[in-house]
Amino acid sequence: MTRIQAKRNWEGENGEFLAEYGRGHYICVMKKAVGVIALFGFMTLNTGCGSNGKEEQQTENNDALPAAVEKMQAAVKQKPDSTGLRLRLVDMLDSIGHYKEAAAEMDSLLVKDSSNYGLWFTKAQVLEHSGDTTGAIKGYSNAIRIYAAPDALLSLANLYAEKKDKRTLDALATVQQMRLGRETDANCAFIAGVYYARTGNAAAALEQFDNCIANNYTYMEAYIEKGMLYFDRKEYKQAMEVFRFASTVNTLYADAYYYQARCYEMMGQKDSAILRFKQSLSLDKGLKEARAGLKRLGE
Repeated sequence: MTRIQAKRNWEGENGEFLAEYGRGHYICVMKKAVGVIALFGFMTLNTGCGSNGKEEQQTENNDALPAAVEKMQAAVKQKPDSTGLRLRLVDMLDSIGHYKEAAAEMDSLLVKDSSNYGLWFTKAQVLEHSGDTTGAIKGYSNAIRIYAAPDALLSLANLYAEKKDKRTLDALATVQQMRLGRETDANCAFIAGVYYARTGNAAAALEQFDNCIANNYTYMEAYIEKGMLYFDRKEYKQAMEVFRFASTVNTLYADAYYYQARCYEMMGQKDSAILRFKQSLSLDKGLKEARAGLKRLGE
């Protein structure tokens, strides 16, 4: 089972959290898996993505295509009926942010095989990566109508949670009935926690994040979201305790130090905040929010 990830729209220009849930905004994304379709089913092709889930590629990339992609396009032209080649091309296009072209390839495959779970699932993931939540929900729903697989159900629940849709809990209940093990239980609890947090039920959200951690104590996103529940209520000491503990679970997790810095900043402890911002940057040099924090503090 793939790990569910959560990312938060960080801060506005002056460091305040953007308001959609309290001061925070959750975006849940499933790590990507591209299906290779066989005659009577599909196999999963392992195609990982970074922990940021392509957030740097939210807009269509109009640059020239890499040579590897052009080579794959040529291969598809030579063998236009090869589903495997087309799916590899979709994966490449998706990975470089050419979502429109990737979705068009999926449409061409679905014209020939509209009852294939794997094709609908892959198209939904492309649409999700492109930011088309409505289209992604439709794609996952179509996949589930064909085969109610846990990956599609969790992906759909993710998007429902982001939209504060109570159908989140129905999808999660279906997955939990499958009794797939603790990692899946952790994923379900995390998504449920996000749903409750987004809908303003902090007590239920905390319970679910604790359930998630109980099933997988290395589920770092759960620590961050749990801590943010306290942070959003200006309970900075309680939030700090969660973020500090997270940094002991994974000493290389940049977000844990970043949010410690935010707590120190809000408590007026400038020197400690600067130290933690720098520590988070040493672990993730692309963490632009930490750079913004240092700038706010005159560094």
